[in-house]
Amino acid sequence: MMSDWIKFIVGAILASAGFWAFATKVLDKKSAKTKMLLGLGHDRIMDLCMKYIERGSIYQTEYENLYKYLYQPYKAMGGNGSAERLMREVDKLPIVADKY
Repeated sequence: MMSDWIKFIVGAILASAGFWAFATKVLDKKSAKTKMLLGLGHDRIMDLCMKYIERGSIYQTEYENLYKYLYQPYKAMGGNGSAERLMREVDKLPIVADKY
């Protein structure tokens, strides 16, 4: 008997328009945050890649930081395209021993 009431209450909540409006708003905000993070990651990756390509080389720690902490999370979040193309160009650069 108690489980029927719980099912009824949960069903009523899920069927309510207010619940779905709230859920949609939360998902939209998350989507906007994800888009913002992807945009910031893309911008930073592009900027750093261009810097290293223009210089003609990349330090080991620069490469590790770019690849591990920016590019891999960016790609895992769904980013691709021009950042991926520039990363391939950075992969062709000679890796120089760190200056420090």
